[in-house]
Amino acid sequence: MFDKVLVANRGEIAVRVMRACEDLGVSTVAVYSEADKHGGHVRHADEAYNVGPARAADSYLDHDAVIEAAEKAGADAIHPGYGFLAENATFAEKVENHDNITWVGPTANAMEQLGEKTKARRVMQDAGVPIVPGTTDPAENAEAVMEFAEEYGYPVAIKAEGGGGGRGMKVVESEDEAEEQFESAKREGEAYFDNDSVYLERYLENPRHIEVQILADQQGNVRHLGERDCSLQRRHQKVIEEGPSPALSQDLREQIGEAARRGVEATDYVNAGTVEFLVEDGEFFFLEVNTRIQVEHTVTEELTGIDIVKWQLRIADGEELSFSQEDVELEGHAMEFRINAENAAKEFQPANEGSLDVYDAPGGIGVRMDDALRQGDDLVTNYDSMIAKLIVHGADREECIARSQRALAEYDIEGVVTIIPFHRLMLEDDRFVAGEHTTKYLDNELDHDRVADAQEKWGTGDASTAEDEDVTEREFTVEVNGKRFDVNLEERGAPAIPTPNTGGGASRPSRAGTSGSDETEAEGVEVPEGGESITVEMQGTILSVNVDVGDEVAPGDVVCVLEAMKMENDIEAERGGTVSQLLVEEGESVDMGDVIVVLE
Repeated sequence: MFDKVLVANRGEIAVRVMRACEDLGVSTVAVYSEADKHGGHVRHADEAYNVGPARAADSYLDHDAVIEAAEKAGADAIHPGYGFLAENATFAEKVENHDNITWVGPTANAMEQLGEKTKARRVMQDAGVPIVPGTTDPAENAEAVMEFAEEYGYPVAIKAEGGGGGRGMKVVESEDEAEEQFESAKREGEAYFDNDSVYLERYLENPRHIEVQILADQQGNVRHLGERDCSLQRRHQKVIEEGPSPALSQDLREQIGEAARRGVEATDYVNAGTVEFLVEDGEFFFLEVNTRIQVEHTVTEELTGIDIVKWQLRIADGEELSFSQEDVELEGHAMEFRINAENAAKEFQPANEGSLDVYDAPGGIGVRMDDALRQGDDLVTNYDSMIAKLIVHGADREECIARSQRALAEYDIEGVVTIIPFHRLMLEDDRFVAGEHTTKYLDNELDHDRVADAQEKWGTGDASTAEDEDVTEREFTVEVNGKRFDVNLEERGAPAIPTPNTGGGASRPSRAGTSGSDETEAEGVEVPEGGESITVEMQGTILSVNVDVGDEVAPGDVVCVLEAMKMENDIEAERGGTVSQLLVEEGESVDMGDVIVVLE
């Protein structure tokens, strides 16, 4: 087994991987950006190395910085977690080619083979796995969409080859929309995945989203670990996952599991992965393969008793799977609740600041918490909004729901808004409790007044810090050759120490919005007197720019569209004026508080 593993990630998944390493007697190394210098994953690791500024592209996504940190630490393996570099074939290949470092995950070749959706569809089709009727070659123009609709009817889904989670997907309801949606899907594919190739599928109106966890070793053994139901989604973003699926018969369950195992076996795949399907009217269709560990892998672990992350490490070290397919049994029922710092009553708007003034997680039999933050920690908003995962296991679905209600009621968080009230509402929702919801339920059918009522009843927002104003916690970080050392000092009655605004620690960014003064927090940006600077409210990617320098903008006009957490957000002018500076372009990453447009 490895001596030391670098975890190329942050937050709860980094801690999750580190705990698996510790169970195997393996030392751990964290990497962190400037925004995360006080992060929970940094505290948990045996060693920690700074890999760059807050912007992910300059830190967590910097191939050379991450590999250099592994070399400095003497790590003999890199585990990517999920997100960031987890499905980056170029990075995986660099690690694979390194003489002294092992990649913990599928090969770069497998990522390339299954990452592009048309290739994956051909592979699965050849393996006898049902696919949604559609193209296995890229669509060249909008005419191809209309020709496809003549055979299969509307609506038609246009999907980016490198896409996932709803990004790069457009739905065409009629011939009139074909041209616009085709070009939009190509733009998103280019912006998000550096690949504007798209393909076509019959659009399923009300499917269930079912995924199968698999493990495959280097000796050619492939096992599936049962399915998870991820149908409760908002804009294709999963919110609650559970297993086994309440929508599958035992016969259909076995068919889907075997199809997933068979499809993966045909690709010479190694390590953990997930095969996703859509199920409608008793039929199932291949959707995609996620060549990494999933956020919701915890559901399967609770059902099977198999530590998937430990097996990732063992497989990467060359160990053979020690259990047969017949040995895999699902016991009881499990659910995972994503604890996001979002306000569900405001279209799930992510929080742009906050501090965990109170953090008291639930416990008891059948309750598991995967988190990294602790009471007193500041919320880091430079990345995604998930701060924890609550996983609940029961003897059956009824007990799991009752235990989940208890656990969510126990979960005490003050100072940061979360979607806990939404989760509590779902556990009283007739459709969800009956297991009859589909992927369209939250977007198309749920009465959103009920969400607002739940937020009012059970929600918390930013707690007052007035009683803590006379306490100053001085946190000093010393770096020697990029390695992190901490010194902490708490003083009562002492004034706060001004610190540079790095996006982390005690100096949180101010709330984003617009400014009418000639001063702005964005370095190097001058706003004319009486003018307006338009900023972004969260970290994300600029999807489109709707204005040019010299354009006249009225109050309420959308100047840019920002993609954050797989959702599109319109950025509007507050007062209006003439565009004097345009500071972003399509596909560019931005941080919360960045000025993107200046009006005069």
